[in-house]
Amino acid sequence: MMFGARPQRPAPFYKGDIKMNSDIKNILNGVRDGSVSVDEALLKMKTAPYEDLGYAKVDTHRGIRQGVSEVIYGEGKTAEHMLGIIGAMREKGQDRVLITRISPEKAQALSAAFPLEYNKDARTAVIGGFCEPDGIGRIVIATGGTSDIYAAEEAAVTASFLKNEVVRLYDVGVSGLHRLLSHKEEIMSASVIIAAAGMEGALASVIGGLADCPVIALPTSVGYGASFGGVSALLSMLNSCASGVGVVNIDNGFGAGYLASMINHMEVKKV
Repeated sequence: MMFGARPQRPAPFYKGDIKMNSDIKNILNGVRDGSVSVDEALLKMKTAPYEDLGYAKVDTHRGIRQGVSEVIYGEGKTAEHMLGIIGAMREKGQDRVLITRISPEKAQALSAAFPLEYNKDARTAVIGGFCEPDGIGRIVIATGGTSDIYAAEEAAVTASFLKNEVVRLYDVGVSGLHRLLSHKEEIMSASVIIAAAGMEGALASVIGGLADCPVIALPTSVGYGASFGGVSALLSMLNSCASGVGVVNIDNGFGAGYLASMINHMEVKKV
């Protein structure tokens, strides 16, 4: 769902950018003249200042430090606060912004200032669009049932925003195992798999026994009374006998998608 007109690229600088660019230039000049080592320069740039808005401290250099710019958690924030945070990000040159857990009403309010793409299942908003995938492979996202799609879509939007190719396999739970087995090729060829399931959470163990890649188990709060709002699935996934299965928090689709992207972009780090 697209709200607003085509996004406009922000002005490249404002007064905060000038100071930050000057600081970075001084660091690089120090590397050139030998007064600062490469490692020291990298450390100084990773610890660059944040933008203090009073109600929020926007980490404008998280992309340099962690490889991914700051993501806005929309739940509990007013539209006015999010507008200020997005504005600070954009003024610092962060053209693409991901917002999670945002209601349709707040997304509509933001769209007047920042045209965005809204996913109602994931409750996510993306400003600046998506980019071509550049990961080492594909991320497969599977759900036990249709009721788990809300968490899976949050993971899918997050992974797609972080430049990954995503394959969705929805409603392939253990109550009809043949549905999952009909997608063996996608499972066997994946770089990372996210298994989202509620109830007893068995899907992650089944996929873990089939795949040769990391499996991220995503427990959902779907199920009847004894599922305890996802705790039953969480404990089942933590107790999985399949090797190579890691578990994120209940309904944490963003965390699953982010972790999957990190795995799908792993490079050998030289010390």
